[in-house]
Amino acid sequence: MQLMWVSGPTASVRTISITAKKVFVAVCVSAFVLVTFGVLLQFIGFRIAIEMSPGLARSLGGVTSEAEQQKVEAVYRERLDNLRQTMSVTVQEIRQLETLKNRFMEVATPTSLRDKYIKKDDARGGPWLPPRFQSSPSRDLSQDFASAMDEFSQTQAAVKNLSQSWSSQLSWLHALPTGIPMGKDFRVTSGFGIRNDPFTGQLAMHEGLDFVAEVGSPIVATAVGTVTRSGWDTSYGNVVEISHVEGFITRYAHLNKRMVEVGQKVQRGETIAQLGNTGRSTGPHLHYEVLRNDRVLNPNQMLLQATANTP
Repeated sequence: MQLMWVSGPTASVRTISITAKKVFVAVCVSAFVLVTFGVLLQFIGFRIAIEMSPGLARSLGGVTSEAEQQKVEAVYRERLDNLRQTMSVTVQEIRQLETLKNRFMEVATPTSLRDKYIKKDDARGGPWLPPRFQSSPSRDLSQDFASAMDEFSQTQAAVKNLSQSWSSQLSWLHALPTGIPMGKDFRVTSGFGIRNDPFTGQLAMHEGLDFVAEVGSPIVATAVGTVTRSGWDTSYGNVVEISHVEGFITRYAHLNKRMVEVGQKVQRGETIAQLGNTGRSTGPHLHYEVLRNDRVLNPNQMLLQATANTP
């Protein structure tokens, strides 16, 4: 294809040959120029947006300035530090709860049973299953922080509730006569129930437990309470009685020496007397009774820790 035109006073004829190759080259050059111009325009525009309006740049192309990036990182570091502090507090509270649980177990669990709890070398089994982890890759990091903080807050609340509940239960158990009345090593020679009377040989009711130990061994209160009796009795010899909560009364008989007086407040584990051989007794021992609302109880039901020392 040729284009011809006449120009000038001399009426000269000029021609231009248009070929497919020339058209293709012209189109390629034009496209390259336009693309290059567009790229430069976008780059310059984003640079201006980053400097003038970081928010606009972030909304247009998902880019941030160095200052914006540092600010975001600072916020995440602060949230991470808060999360670490919350975790540390929660761990400490859980350790305190563990200590409280151990104290609770000492009071509420028989020694012989407590020794049978899980040990490292105990037999174990079961199918192997891989641990399951929940992941949410589509969630924003700030949402993960918020979720973690919420979970730790719930954990802290649960730990506090458990701590308060266990403290209340522990105080209640300590107020009941569940301790051992002996301060040293001992043997239980006679249990609660029907037996042959040691003096007559006839069947008789034994309303307590007999703890044998050396004369002068310390006798301790099995719970906090008030001394309601401290004196002499023909059958019991030197005897001490202590009143506790919920109508409980403990009786300590055949004592060598009484160390408390009527009306005196005593604490759990406090020494109240010395073991002896007074009254209707065949040898040095402590006769221990538990009553509730004037009804005699089997002390074995209360002395949860005595099983390890009972033959």
